[in-house]
Amino acid sequence: MAKTKKTILPNPETPEKFTGLNTSEPKKVAAGIPAVISSAKHVFSEMGIARGLKALANLNQKDGIDCPGCAWPDPDDERSAIAEYCENGAKAIAEEATTKKLTPDFFTKNSIVELSNLSDYEIGKKGRIAQPMYVPKGGTHYKEISWEDAFKLTAKHLNALDSPNEAIFYTSGRTSNEAAFLYQLFVREYGTNNLPDCSNMCHESSGVALTETLGIGKGTVTLAGFYKTEVILILGQNPGTNHPRMLSALQKAKENGATIIAINPIIETGLLNFRNPQKLKGALGISAKLTDLYLQVKLNGDMALLQALTKLLLEKEDAIAHSVFDWDFINLKTNGVEEYLSHIRSLDLNTLIEACGISLAQLKVVVALLSEKKKIIACWAMGLTQHKNSVNTIKEIVNLLLLKGSIGKEGAGTCPVRGHSNVQGDRTMGIYEKPPKDLLHKIEAVFGFLPPQENGFDTVQSIEAMHSNKAKVFFGMGGNFLSATPDTLFTAKALQNCNLTVQVSTKLNRSHLIHGKEALILPCLGRTDKDRSGGELQFVTVENSMGVVHSSKGSLNPISDKLLSEPQLVCRLAKETLPNSKVSWSLFENNYDAIRDHIEACIPGFNDFNKRVREPGGFYLPNGPRNNDYNTATGKANFTVSSVTSIPLQADEFLMMTVRSHDQFNTTIYGLNDRYRGVYNERRVVFINPRDIAKLNLAEGAVVDLYNVADDTIRIAKKFILVAYNIPQQCIATYFPETNVLVPIKSTADHSNTPTSKSVVVTIKKHNS
Repeated sequence: MAKTKKTILPNPETPEKFTGLNTSEPKKVAAGIPAVISSAKHVFSEMGIARGLKALANLNQKDGIDCPGCAWPDPDDERSAIAEYCENGAKAIAEEATTKKLTPDFFTKNSIVELSNLSDYEIGKKGRIAQPMYVPKGGTHYKEISWEDAFKLTAKHLNALDSPNEAIFYTSGRTSNEAAFLYQLFVREYGTNNLPDCSNMCHESSGVALTETLGIGKGTVTLAGFYKTEVILILGQNPGTNHPRMLSALQKAKENGATIIAINPIIETGLLNFRNPQKLKGALGISAKLTDLYLQVKLNGDMALLQALTKLLLEKEDAIAHSVFDWDFINLKTNGVEEYLSHIRSLDLNTLIEACGISLAQLKVVVALLSEKKKIIACWAMGLTQHKNSVNTIKEIVNLLLLKGSIGKEGAGTCPVRGHSNVQGDRTMGIYEKPPKDLLHKIEAVFGFLPPQENGFDTVQSIEAMHSNKAKVFFGMGGNFLSATPDTLFTAKALQNCNLTVQVSTKLNRSHLIHGKEALILPCLGRTDKDRSGGELQFVTVENSMGVVHSSKGSLNPISDKLLSEPQLVCRLAKETLPNSKVSWSLFENNYDAIRDHIEACIPGFNDFNKRVREPGGFYLPNGPRNNDYNTATGKANFTVSSVTSIPLQADEFLMMTVRSHDQFNTTIYGLNDRYRGVYNERRVVFINPRDIAKLNLAEGAVVDLYNVADDTIRIAKKFILVAYNIPQQCIATYFPETNVLVPIKSTADHSNTPTSKSVVVTIKKHNS
């Protein structure tokens, strides 16, 4: 009897192989000449010197390329002629503008299974995809397909569904305003609000909290406000790696007299000292101290810390009335203060101190400082937004700012620091599974069709729908969905259940290799590429973290003539899918000014869009709280009452947070080093307190497996190396996406449904070969 040949399936996880760990002491200073050397190395290894210098010269300039990395704002006034970018911005440009390209011959020589056994770093370094690719049902290799046939295939699958709600339309944060507006317009005319996006996985908690308390789901500060503030609180954020240009703003704030307080479980180099390579002192190796007070809080201890500070502030206010709180502001502009302060009085200070892990002495130093200040900026990132209690924790930040009157004045307010260059703009354009009714009414009035009224699926709900076969087509506008999402094996199965998966991409990633029964890769232009749609050089627009809308214009020749811009791609797909559409897709395909005219007609704040966006630096969108105008249910800024909730751990359990390395942006892996933390040539590591290593009866360098047990499922991440590190006991840190496999799909933040990637309960066991 003949043996049955075993089917080898693509690998949804990063392979369990080591690359050779080297460690050193963590660095004490961020940036400086090492950052310049690293930038040059990455850029010039991916493209020639002339192409590289041209890209960098235009990066973040007022008529140039908006960095495809983070959403930190550009200066309103003069930009640096030397380098208006950071190390990670240079790495992002190197990745996108590489001259390496993947032709059909590459895909013929490399099967999907073979490619899936590469690491995410190895996959990403292969190069730009140069033409549309297709894998048929049962296929083992991608093969070239024409754009016309790709659109026909997608339209066929979409129109064969029993309901438009069986399709998922995901969006990455790098999508331009023009493409995002067209994309949501197409999806809603098609008939669904299934528009999950990367916001669902990062700052959704911020949007929910800020909308309820302040009436806008965005930050309230401006970059200029950093230079006029008295105190900057930085919570759950590592700007040295994730938003390096923020360091320049912090340096200038310090020079102007601001005090910086960092709150983070790990001592991060980028919060300590900074050598600005664009300044003579930085180039000469002279460092600027950034953080004045560093509170090494326990994982998920931020709410307890904030309430402990507020309780101590309240004690001072009770002792001497009107000495600490801004009662004129509170009485005129806020609602709910009595109930809130009654709640704070009822709390036990010792319980809060135990929950946050910060000593009373340290807390009193902070309180003494905050008591005297009236202009406070609070910054945060995913260290705050990816816990079960994230929404309430962010509301607690707002409570503190309201007590101090630190909203609605220059140099004070909220600053959620977004992680992708246009993630905020995409939401403004209507990429949202819960669209505001005003937007739907505008679409109906302007375009003449009735959009769907019911809410769609967010990211987690989309994964669950695909997993249960309730959704059958997945369309991804950018991003690396599999590697960005939680519960990797669960998500992989969800994608594989689909009849068709479509990925709009610039480079190869793991989401192309874990696909539906049929799959398409549709290659698009990047930010750096010249867009000559309609025979003219086009530009697109983006919105940064502080609500500034500005242009971005590519300056490099594309690596292939078979790439489409995202607006072109959406228009051509819409025409194929909706032959009786009421939208003038052919007009929009080649005329981006026409797209902007219709954005102006539908989205508040975009009056004279085409005129104002051509002004150097762009324009600010309206922001009510900046002017003490609060579009809330009460018409005022709202205090809210929340209770600290703990995550009980057994003696052998740890709370894990996933983090980026310094050679990484989101799921894009630029290299294998994390030099600020002293880790080189390896990503499969666990940062752990030395005392915890001893309790495990293991040694630093031991190879271990990580386990999570939830929802009757055992999740395992195998073969990680223990690295002794300065982190609170029973707290560990690991890199994503390698440990996303441990994040349960059902473990999400209350109210926002964001995966709790910073609060994963795990056990650690020695790996047995």
